[in-house]
Amino acid sequence: MTFKKIGGPLLGFILAGCMLLMLLHPEASLAAALRGLAIWWDVLFPSLFPFFVISEIMLGLGIVHLFGALLDPLMRPLFGIPGSGGFVAAMGYVSGYPVGAKLTAKLREQKLISRIEGERLVAFTTSSDPIFLLGAVSVGFFRDASLGLILALAHYGSGLMVGLLMSFHGRKEQKTPTQDPTKSSSDVPSAPAKQGFGRIHAALLAMSEARRKDGRSFGELLKGAIQSSLQLIIVVGGLVVFFNVLMELLARAGILPSLFSLAGSLVSLVGGPPELAQALISGLFEVTIGARSAGEAASSIPLQFKVAAAAFILSWGGLSVHAQVASILNGTGLRYLPFLTARLIHAVLAAGLVVLLWKPVMGSGLSSAWVSLPASTAFTPSASGVTASLALLSLILAAALLVSLLIPVFMAMLRLMRRS
Repeated sequence: MTFKKIGGPLLGFILAGCMLLMLLHPEASLAAALRGLAIWWDVLFPSLFPFFVISEIMLGLGIVHLFGALLDPLMRPLFGIPGSGGFVAAMGYVSGYPVGAKLTAKLREQKLISRIEGERLVAFTTSSDPIFLLGAVSVGFFRDASLGLILALAHYGSGLMVGLLMSFHGRKEQKTPTQDPTKSSSDVPSAPAKQGFGRIHAALLAMSEARRKDGRSFGELLKGAIQSSLQLIIVVGGLVVFFNVLMELLARAGILPSLFSLAGSLVSLVGGPPELAQALISGLFEVTIGARSAGEAASSIPLQFKVAAAAFILSWGGLSVHAQVASILNGTGLRYLPFLTARLIHAVLAAGLVVLLWKPVMGSGLSSAWVSLPASTAFTPSASGVTASLALLSLILAAALLVSLLIPVFMAMLRLMRRS
């Protein structure tokens, strides 16, 4: 009997069990649902919804196509994706999950990326946002702003490493890379100075063509962006509430304590403190609960192990985020398994980087210098935090554009030097 044949009845049996537990523990289920709703309303809605709307509008205006043409020399050699993936990466790292998946799905719908390129892109652009990592986790859960630096280095550094590793994904399946529609032989002058101007001209043409094809007025574009963003943010909220209730029901049924015990034994085998099992299992389901459990773990546990557990949880994302991404990718042809594999690699790399960088970062005074920077306090769940995220987005895109524009100029100069 295949898994598909038993999968349906098994899922029905599990859901029936959950319904029975809800009837037996109605007050606990309601309290868990309210906690999930509070997380959605207080944290996720204000931090994600503006980026959902902005990304939709930028797609309609052709700005993504503009960045796609400009960033192609940087993104394709490094990550095996077209330049439009650079914009997705910047938005994903600044605004957090599941914005990267949403934009990847949009690019896939517009046929700007292939299936393999989409799987590469969503695999390494799904990450925590700085507001949550620096504000909620470092300051809120661990009550130590100096931990923000090592968490950021481990989480985002390992994310880029995953992007480099994912460039090898699907090479045998991918016959030819997606072609940049703005490229032609006439667009690439031989002189280094014209190289950059030619690409800028082609990028502006791509933006104009995308805007012409969209054809909607700004008012229609804004209305559509708000409608689609509301639909997605409601799905995100529903999944957060569902997984909060599910965890409460598993705890009431005695299943979670058994999972804690099993995880504790596994953690001990790899040399970690078994007391972190509760945080890791909680983070398996929901990232916020898991990160909070890591921060509130027993004081007898070495701090570096608690931070490593938090980095693991942030990079894994929790089954709640996995369900959000799976719902977004549904119908795009992008497979879930590469995403799952990338999350596991990201989690292990992030935890390992915390351990490796602990002494160099925390023992060198860098963490103390970090606390004095405005960035250590700007990323909080507030209006100033959103402003700081937008500023960071602009900085990342500007740096990526500068590097991307300099690459063809540098290559052209090398060719001229070889000829001479």
